[in-house]
Amino acid sequence: MKFTLIKKLSQDKSMRPILTGLLLFTLLYILSDVLVKYVNFGVFPDAINVTLFGDEEQYIDPLSTSAFLEFWHVEIFFIMMILLTLSAVFVRVSKDDTSKIILLSALMICALFSLISLVLAFFVAKIFVLIYSILFFIWHAIAVYMILYSLGKLYYDKSI
Repeated sequence: MKFTLIKKLSQDKSMRPILTGLLLFTLLYILSDVLVKYVNFGVFPDAINVTLFGDEEQYIDPLSTSAFLEFWHVEIFFIMMILLTLSAVFVRVSKDDTSKIILLSALMICALFSLISLVLAFFVAKIFVLIYSILFFIWHAIAVYMILYSLGKLYYDKSI
């Protein structure tokens, strides 16, 4: 996290490629996360319901509690790592303004509540599946925007 200590990133020639790589790998993770969940877990409410609760007509068993908790545990870890790293880069390359705070808050709140709504869907009520699906797409979209914005600032703003 050396980039948080450097006064001007444009003066340190080695940090631009490192941050570019970090942002590109983060973008790759965010996009592949959607694809992997689409194929294995589901990203739309109907597919998520089938994964979590099964479907007797299609002979699909519901997800066991232990498998669900393991999935949720891994999700917490990966989301935490991605969001904290992305936030550190975004804060570093952004100017101090209200839109930065709003974006960061929206990203963190949507990601956190997507995790909470998934647990509530599994243990409380199926309606939370819809909330999870919506929040999942919102936080991914915000993260993609923040990555692209950070890349743009990294290459086109000499004041950082």
